[in-house]
Amino acid sequence: MYTVIVILILLVCLFLAVVVLIQNSKGGGLAANFSAPNQIMGVRKTTETIEKITWGLAIALVVLSLFATISIPRHSNESVIETQVDPNATNVNAVPAATVPATAPVEAPAPEAE
Repeated sequence: MYTVIVILILLVCLFLAVVVLIQNSKGGGLAANFSAPNQIMGVRKTTETIEKITWGLAIALVVLSLFATISIPRHSNESVIETQVDPNATNVNAVPAATVPATAPVEAPAPEAE
């Protein structure tokens, strides 16, 4: 479910970027191409439609983001370290004290006399 929501978020972001690039903040953009008087939608309606699509995509992005947060896969509260280390087990890699060779203390060489 989470993967589907993330894919939908990416598609909404792509469409939102395209719609925002179509717009022009000074009233041009896509509406400038439909300035002929015989158009069905007309200049004003094209601008309103693009604005409504922008708001709809922005709202869809927020809603999908909230759903993605809710549907993130959760794991148990047990830590990975706790599942890998058994506190009652003995240390397998520890070397017993009897096998450690005893070494004689090393004496520093005497300074040479001149």
